[in-house]
Amino acid sequence: MNPTMSEFGLALFMLAIAGALLVWFWRYRTATSRRRMTQMLTRVGVPPELVRRGDVEAIIKDVRSRCRRCSSEDLCERWLAGKVDGGNEFA
Repeated sequence: MNPTMSEFGLALFMLAIAGALLVWFWRYRTATSRRRMTQMLTRVGVPPELVRRGDVEAIIKDVRSRCRRCSSEDLCERWLAGKVDGGNEFA
């Protein structure tokens, strides 16, 4: 059975949708990670201007990488909101 042009079109459309969803998900994860990191810096007393100036670029790069790999997102959100006491050793 030979596929028709409409079947090829449908397959291409489904691939485009899948690609768009992957891009959206990546951007969403990056944005929420960036927001949590900024809140974390503020909560522990690091001035956000330090991040913007880039004076400690290597440290900030490491912090960003650690935040993106963190599997404790729910606990982090509660800690940032002040609903969990203690330090941020969960990360």
